[in-house]
Amino acid sequence: MTATRVDSALLRRLPKAVLHDHLDGGLRPATVVDLAAAVGHTLPTTDPDELAAWYVEAANSGDLVRYIATFEHTLAVMQNREGLLRVAEEYVLDLAADGVVYAEVRYAPELNTRGGLSMSEVVETVQEGLAAGMAKAAAAGTPVRVGTLLCGMRMFDRVREAADLAVAHRDAGVVGFDIAGAEDGFPPADHLAAFEHLRRESVPFTIHAGEAHGLPSIHQALQVCGAQRIGHGVRITEDIVDGKLGRLAGWVRDRRIPLEMCPTSNLQTGCARSIAEHPITALKDLGFRVTLNTDNRLVSGTTMTREMSLLVEEAGWTVEDLRTVTVNALKSAFIPFDERRALIDDVVLPGYAAAL
Repeated sequence: MTATRVDSALLRRLPKAVLHDHLDGGLRPATVVDLAAAVGHTLPTTDPDELAAWYVEAANSGDLVRYIATFEHTLAVMQNREGLLRVAEEYVLDLAADGVVYAEVRYAPELNTRGGLSMSEVVETVQEGLAAGMAKAAAAGTPVRVGTLLCGMRMFDRVREAADLAVAHRDAGVVGFDIAGAEDGFPPADHLAAFEHLRRESVPFTIHAGEAHGLPSIHQALQVCGAQRIGHGVRITEDIVDGKLGRLAGWVRDRRIPLEMCPTSNLQTGCARSIAEHPITALKDLGFRVTLNTDNRLVSGTTMTREMSLLVEEAGWTVEDLRTVTVNALKSAFIPFDERRALIDDVVLPGYAAAL
């Protein structure tokens, strides 16, 4: 099947897997408006359509720090139990409606404690909301499994506390860990003790690296901290010249280290100039284990279907390419091997075969 024969209806039917998607970056605009009114928070606009447009426009700055600043309003409505439950449940239902069959949602519990909840209470509440969403999605015939990645904010001092929570809740829906936030100036090795603790406890983790900062960030995340995946990683291309891989790029490719790539988000933060030129295509063709992700669906005005559509229309991807990155994502998920294998064999491959 050629790219020109792939339409939006087919793309929506395809089973999808997303590994890099932030809970506080994927709220429904109408939910933000409702919850903001309930807590007395002032928004740029109270019209849901206008608010959705505001988010995308504000994030299109080409600067990661300004991109992150757009989260002020979503976080403001995620500070109590009611807000967290609704956001988590809707998160699952929106993914299910988009054909996602497996997802890993990430968020930093420390950012949701201004209303008096403890970090542990935040985790328990979000898990309750996710479970409710999964139950409703299954009842509707669109089952989706969602695992949680707890984040530490790399520029603050509660990373180890978040890592401890990941260990404590690993049998209650939390499947891994991450550090997020402003990358440049806050190297991952600043939190080496947290990563060593996670390794001792056999809890997998990914690290945001190679987005706002280059090869040293990726090298440190992998070779010093021991990350099993890299969040974004677009700047690994700085170690590739005329198709020849440097030592770090070769390490990433040859050891099948997954790259959680987010094309639209990367355009917004200035990591890529266009979808056609985004490194995900060249890295795919060079044999890297790339995965396709949304990062922040509200902030980027996107979905997995839209990300797939952009690659088909602007970078010449085929359904076979989309199947490859979907299988890559499930191979790289932080759940047990047999569960990953079952999703690939019983859900993804039959779903693509039916679509073709």
